Amino acid sequence: MRPRRLVRYAKRVVLYLVALAFTAFAVFPFYWMLLTAFKANRDLYVGGTVLTHVPWIFNAPPTLEHIELLFRQTLYLTWVRNTIWIGLVVVAITLVLAVPAGYALARLTGRWGERLGIGVFLTYLVPPTLLFLPFSRMIAWLGLQNSQWALVLVYPTFTVPFCTWLMMGFFRSIPRDIEEQAMIDGYSRFTVIRKVVLPLGISGVLTATIFAFTLVLQDFVYALTFISAVPRMTVSLGVPVALVRGDVFYWGSLMAACLITSIPIAVVYNLFIDRFIQGLTAGAVKG
Repeated sequence: MRPRRLVRYAKRVVLYLVALAFTAFAVFPFYWMLLTAFKANRDLYVGGTVLTHVPWIFNAPPTLEHIELLFRQTLYLTWVRNTIWIGLVVVAITLVLAVPAGYALARLTGRWGERLGIGVFLTYLVPPTLLFLPFSRMIAWLGLQNSQWALVLVYPTFTVPFCTWLMMGFFRSIPRDIEEQAMIDGYSRFTVIRKVVLPLGISGVLTATIFAFTLVLQDFVYALTFISAVPRMTVSLGVPVALVRGDVFYWGSLMAACLITSIPIAVVYNLFIDRFIQGLTAGAVKG
């Protein structure tokens, strides 16, 4: 019994060590951003010249100068508001188009349903570097240059295909028998979708919402292509434009902006992690 207990104990220790290593790997970027955001310049840039300098701790008292530079000398809050507004509009458009499309493709029988689903997903895989030139011509033709509506028009072109594919896989995991039973009880198809399918599919809707907003938040190519006025920029474009000046990088303020922007997303992911994983794994089910 003792050798078995030792083996069991050793396996548990290895499991905890691996989990601890992954946790440290995931947390380290946030720790490094926090450290850099509050380090004084003399502590931040002296590391390569002083042997006694320890880069992963505060060697000098923390400072708020980088935070003050970010909020007082840039339009960071304006960029955050622009990003939230654009993201919410794009998420609304994405859900309005992707949810019914995903349901229709999930319930479409035969090979055409599978082929259309794969075709929709393949459009998401087209690199943005191949699309921003034709999109530029289209935006110029519509007269939306340097307008946030250009981003609202362009972003759904890659959020809708991905979320449609995601919702299609999730709806396939919902048994048809539930819908058929509701229709036998007198519900119409629309009522079944509203009262039965959508409540059961809330995890998939939440997953699509988080993915769509995250994709909008991290985009740089389209924002750089269509927006040139600083007050209209999103946070992914405004921060590097304001804090990278030639060969001068304001690392403290850059890290502060990244930290402040990423914390709400991390909180949302952790608050809804169970539903998020449920929606993501259900989206992988092949019917």
